[in-house]
Amino acid sequence: MSSKLRQLFSVIRKTPELIGPARPTARVIKQLSSLDDQQCLRFQIPMIFFYKNDPSPAMEGKDPVKVIREALSKALTFYYPLAGRLKEVSNRKLMVDCNGEGVLSTEAEANITLEQLEVGDAVRPPCPYLHELLYNVPGSEGILGCPLLLIQVTRLACGGFILALRLNHTMCDAFALLQFMKAIEDMAKGANEPSLLPVWERELLSPRIPPKITCTHHEYDDQTDSTLAMNPNDHIINHKSFYFGPKEITALRNQLPQHLRDGCSTFELLTACIWRCRTIALQIDPDEIVRVTCCVNIRGTKYNMMLPNGYYGNAIATPTACSTAGDLSKYSLGYAVDLVKKVKATASEEYVRSLIDFMEIKGRPMPAVKGSFVVSDITRGGFEEIDFGWGKPVYAGPPEAVLFMSFYIRYQNKDSGEYGTLVPICLPLRAMKKFEEELKKMTLQ
Repeated sequence: MSSKLRQLFSVIRKTPELIGPARPTARVIKQLSSLDDQQCLRFQIPMIFFYKNDPSPAMEGKDPVKVIREALSKALTFYYPLAGRLKEVSNRKLMVDCNGEGVLSTEAEANITLEQLEVGDAVRPPCPYLHELLYNVPGSEGILGCPLLLIQVTRLACGGFILALRLNHTMCDAFALLQFMKAIEDMAKGANEPSLLPVWERELLSPRIPPKITCTHHEYDDQTDSTLAMNPNDHIINHKSFYFGPKEITALRNQLPQHLRDGCSTFELLTACIWRCRTIALQIDPDEIVRVTCCVNIRGTKYNMMLPNGYYGNAIATPTACSTAGDLSKYSLGYAVDLVKKVKATASEEYVRSLIDFMEIKGRPMPAVKGSFVVSDITRGGFEEIDFGWGKPVYAGPPEAVLFMSFYIRYQNKDSGEYGTLVPICLPLRAMKKFEEELKKMTLQ
């Protein structure tokens, strides 16, 4: 966003309101799964959706704020735990009190158009005005005893609108959030119930009796030094996003030996590239161990976890590759790709069961922080398909990266029209320039 536009940009918000289920729901206490209440998931996930003024005939003349708010209330009738509040019991186990208290909703008006925001790709991460479009209601950001979902719908001067939300990660992962968003879409379009009914059944991801750790979980390696893998004086964090289209992917793939070139996925290629560039940019001590954690969706039949369609909890495994910073920096891209491929192959039913048992035995510790980087691929998620009656969003996904985590987002290049992967990155200011230099060298070959 240009400095001139930033000066003109303003948002007027109404007082936030609690939105509960449209009908009475069960008043029960539900236990979260062992994957849900990991310490590393006790934070909020923001998402943002930009929509043009392109209503369907059924939505002509209707207010998107009212339509979405009513659809949200109807969806909460089926997803009523999201209208409750979390509490912590013995051994730091999380439970949700399904009290119907509601989620927080804010109505807002902005004085600029979507076309103005599109100038310079302002509708893609990082979102420089997120705090305006997703108001942090005082006292709402806690994990316990707070609303589990915060949503703001902002009307734009052109008739378009922006939907921004913040979800307590312990309740849902990205795939589950998408399922809930699709339920809101169904209700907005007049359905009486979601096309896919929600399933709780969090007990399916409970520890074995007795629990036993049978796999190595490098994401939880003990650390004698808990300092961050970057200069603690680097308080200025720079946010940028990088686009990888067919041209960039081909340039990276051509650097691999033939056996990796033919058998390497785009995810593995991108993860290896970004992990390597990031490690070099942070100038990490060559002898220090660095890690990359791949978030793996365990739904479906591949991992034999027997999660039914409609399951909307956290269903993510976290296999982690390790290397010394020196080896990762000096060896070719193929070295990093091979590490990522091998660690992804370790994800199995036994690995997931071992991870769940690890949480039970170890008491849900914090994962390794020093030298760690986490990637989550949501390119197949479908957020870009969510249509409340005003067409598909111009952009849908995370508004930015977080310090140790990036997302892979399906994105259409507005100049070429081609689809590729958008990756938001955040690094200390001193490291971002070096990261860009390294990435440029690798993608221009």
